[in-house]
Amino acid sequence: MSGPASPGLEFSVRDIVADPYAATPQLVARLRVEDGSDERVHAIVLRCQVRIEPQRRHYGTAEQDSLRGLFGERERWTDTLRPFQWMLCHTTVQGFTGSTEADLPLPCTYDYDVIGSRYLHALGDGTVPLSLLFSGTVFTRGGAGGTGFGVRQVPWDCEARYQLPVAVWRQMIAAHYPNTGWIRLDHDVLARFADFRERRGLISWDETVTTVLADTRARDAADEIGSVT
Repeated sequence: MSGPASPGLEFSVRDIVADPYAATPQLVARLRVEDGSDERVHAIVLRCQVRIEPQRRHYGTAEQDSLRGLFGERERWTDTLRPFQWMLCHTTVQGFTGSTEADLPLPCTYDYDVIGSRYLHALGDGTVPLSLLFSGTVFTRGGAGGTGFGVRQVPWDCEARYQLPVAVWRQMIAAHYPNTGWIRLDHDVLARFADFRERRGLISWDETVTTVLADTRARDAADEIGSVT
């Protein structure tokens, strides 16, 4: 059963760091939660939509070139540079009165099919403008007569902003994928790569892809020579 919106609930981000003990890439946001209702909060089941706001930072020439695939040519960025969702995450905030701090896990991926990964990989340095939009349910202790529980909702307008250093994301990815990355391929495409690798007697996937690229460049060069003659 849903109750009224929570009065005076505010969130801020103290810090975002890489989780050194996570089995997969994960950041952790340290949140400060303040409640002005004077009630004892038993727990908050907290949901968060993390959005990247690319229009809130400057881009160098190399970054603009790398981001062309996401946002188009630079002259179109007034229309195409818009906030986009990076991830959805959740946590449970333990009981408190007045204010508390809590950790919000931010699971990440290096999958290049994910727009957030493509965007972050294209950045050189500086920071990533984040917006965290909160929702969820607040369970309070002590209703009428000081007994029982109450339920109210996290207000829809609860949000916080944070400038995430690009270096923090890069260090996290490097710890899990040192000097490597990965892309997802269709089964048929992967089978064709495997067949090419076997026929050429290639040792690794790196060598396989490098050979394919070299063959493509050689054909492009031959086509240019043929068009001239």
